[in-house]
Amino acid sequence: MPYKQTVQHYHQQQQQQQPPQNPQYPQQTFAPQPPSSIPRLNYGVAAAFVGKDQAWHATRSIFHFNPYHRIQPTKKPASQRPPSGHDAFFITPVGDTGSIAVGVADGVGGWVDSGVDPADFSHAFCDYMAMAAFGYPGPELITPKTLMQKGYDAVCNDKAISAGGSTAVVGVAQPNGSVEIANLGDSGYIHLRLGAVHAFSEAQQHGFNTPYQLSVVPPSMAARMATYGGAHLSDLPRNADVSRHEMRSGDVLVFASDGVWDNMFNEDILKIVSKMMMASGAWFAGPDGAMAVSPSIGELTKLPEPREGQILDSRSTLQSLVASRIALTAKSNSVEKRRDSPFAQAVRRARKGQQWLGGKVDDIMVVVLIASQDGSMTAVKPRL
Repeated sequence: MPYKQTVQHYHQQQQQQQPPQNPQYPQQTFAPQPPSSIPRLNYGVAAAFVGKDQAWHATRSIFHFNPYHRIQPTKKPASQRPPSGHDAFFITPVGDTGSIAVGVADGVGGWVDSGVDPADFSHAFCDYMAMAAFGYPGPELITPKTLMQKGYDAVCNDKAISAGGSTAVVGVAQPNGSVEIANLGDSGYIHLRLGAVHAFSEAQQHGFNTPYQLSVVPPSMAARMATYGGAHLSDLPRNADVSRHEMRSGDVLVFASDGVWDNMFNEDILKIVSKMMMASGAWFAGPDGAMAVSPSIGELTKLPEPREGQILDSRSTLQSLVASRIALTAKSNSVEKRRDSPFAQAVRRARKGQQWLGGKVDDIMVVVLIASQDGSMTAVKPRL
């Protein structure tokens, strides 16, 4: 199968098809509530990644987020990017709010046909979102849609990026457990709690293998499309689906590119996470058989004290173990020829009569957050 299409490729094939309207979400109102306090959560966060043409490496394929290393993010040159192909990510504190922002972006591979490196868009996009989150002055919390918009605006104004496109999933997690997520395209997330799937995203697609995507289209290309037919679909951050979640101690939140979702079902991820959380003791079965969270889960997600010459690897924390296992499983599934993968099922649905089996070889990006309670309390402001 060809790699993911740009929207202009798709319109050349499907000029008569109109994109579905983006679902509208009603505005919610809240009655005034008295202030209260709830347990403060910490988030252990790690990323695991592997490019489709690269081999896994126990140290170079992992990123460990350290909330105490407050270094101003910058736009990285290509030589300093992680070995993740067209996939990119960011993890950063949100100013001094105590919240953290995370995101995954998947550069649209179809731009390669136009001589464009999709990684230029996706990696710069994540760098710009990280810069916006890190420098956010507050006091009100920034939303993931706002971060997405700031990153997209910066990419559009970056003269070094003449063309490209990307999907994105961006989340902002507060210390009180509230998490807001904006998802545009076919990257996505899954929220797991005590051996069960608590919530998950649905992909936004204009058609088969053509996800919603943010794009920069050169004027010359736009002019050709206007002359010879086809139209450019201008998906924007405001088209992202937004969801809100309440994290508890022991919850696991996984963000990933479609290199994971095309090769693993939700139950595959649940099985891996449950096995590793149980094996580590983070989750356990109580006397009545009900699942529970270990009160010492924070010790499993804490970064070890650095030692001279020590290099952290995929075994250093629980979140890095989980992220690496998901990434490695997706990588293995992607090259299986007889696997009935999510992508194979999507091909058969889109192309009736075509018998397709196997995974989809692609770049893979996973970011895992594990929540733990630190015993302190955080004030909750009333929502008016």
